[in-house]
Amino acid sequence: MRILYAIQGTGNGHISRARDIIPLLREKGDLDVLISGTEAEVALDYPVKYSLKGLSLAFGKNGGIDLVSTFRKINIRRLLKEIRELSVQNYDLVINDFEPVSAWACRLSSKPCFALSHQAAVIRKKSPQTKEFHPIGKIILQKYAPCTIQFGFHFEQYDEKIYTPVIRKEIRNAKAIQSDHYTVYLPAYSDKRILDILGKIDHVQWHVFSKRSKESYKKGNITVLPINNDLFIDSMVSARGILCGAGFETPAESLFLHKKLLVIPMKGQYEQQCNATALKKMGIPVLKKLDESCLVNLMSWIDSESIVTVDFPDVTSQIIEEILAHHATSTKLN
Repeated sequence: MRILYAIQGTGNGHISRARDIIPLLREKGDLDVLISGTEAEVALDYPVKYSLKGLSLAFGKNGGIDLVSTFRKINIRRLLKEIRELSVQNYDLVINDFEPVSAWACRLSSKPCFALSHQAAVIRKKSPQTKEFHPIGKIILQKYAPCTIQFGFHFEQYDEKIYTPVIRKEIRNAKAIQSDHYTVYLPAYSDKRILDILGKIDHVQWHVFSKRSKESYKKGNITVLPINNDLFIDSMVSARGILCGAGFETPAESLFLHKKLLVIPMKGQYEQQCNATALKKMGIPVLKKLDESCLVNLMSWIDSESIVTVDFPDVTSQIIEEILAHHATSTKLN
């Protein structure tokens, strides 16, 4: 069986999850990997057959998407060319982690496309939804990478075909300890904004992982580190707590490690606002933004010892088997 696994390359979470899913798919057939997007720093460590520009979002420096940079990167003619030239009909099975080129190629070819992503769970009606008004963000989430069959990951099993997170083996097998530092990953904020705010809380140590810095350096009680998979895991595993955006993988891994967690969802980003709603219902504190107004709540979080307990069993193999069974059934019916 020929399998195409298509991965969104904006952000590191999709790549991190793929590192554990790829070995399972390789056992099931002849696997080709496609990545579109340009914002990830984590290496896949597996040959990529298709490396495409796709449709990427650019992180800003003030807590949201950089719309100017995003629009500059959008090339509709190139995107349509990538969609037309991708021969999805050469594959028996297409699995899609929120990747637009393969999803639309399948749509235009009337070929089934299996979503295997966090976004597939967020758009389900039974999953927690933000009360904020985000009509455009919701439409983007639904139409960005349309798939015919949805398998999703979320913090809880809110509905059928929604599963608890894929926790990569480096995290699942790690022995968590508690050191004196806090791990920070807020890619939608500038290093200057992060250092200005966290520098005011000078009685704790901060490990700030930066999308913009290529070298490590220290400023007072803050250590700034470039994105590096091994360094980030080491910092998380030994942290007292983790301050991050309201994405999916980093909060999920923090919860799995039984770490104190605080999230700041990206402004105007529908998915992260929904994630923040889900995490808040679980008892995780949420900040609206990173500025001086958040210092009191940030201090309260540091002083708190409250940790939310979760159960994230390793069900990744089971999910792959369910996808294959669904594919086999639908193939026989056709």
